[in-house]
Amino acid sequence: MLSNILFKAFKLLIGLALGLVMLVGGVHAAVEVNSAEQSALESVRGLGPSKAKAILAERKKNGPFKDSNDLHTRVKGIGEKTVERLMKNGLTVNSKGLAEVDKAPSTKGDSKRGVKKEAKQENTREAKKENQKEIKKPSRKSNKEES
Repeated sequence: MLSNILFKAFKLLIGLALGLVMLVGGVHAAVEVNSAEQSALESVRGLGPSKAKAILAERKKNGPFKDSNDLHTRVKGIGEKTVERLMKNGLTVNSKGLAEVDKAPSTKGDSKRGVKKEAKQENTREAKKENQKEIKKPSRKSNKEES
């Protein structure tokens, strides 16, 4: 009987401890990229010492970052998806987190694949229009005249 009570108390204690760990693990402190020091940048999950140094060097050389797009275009090795992931983990740019950032198109330059795909789609549209013009059904009058 005593062991049963101790076992239930142990289970409850373990459950509380795991719940607390999960709760604390889900909380991210906001780290502002334009004012944070290296140690604060490194505290963001997914941002190591080399990328933190690269961010600091770029910020010192060319001034603060305007937005998330500016961050990924100016810092080599940090792409759009990386910035999104870092912002999910608490990084902010000009006090804007991931929820406040607009999904703007990339200014890093058009990829060859993207340009080719757009050109192919345009060619396909034009071909469909041409086919529709050619495949027009003849009127009944013209069918009777041919017979």
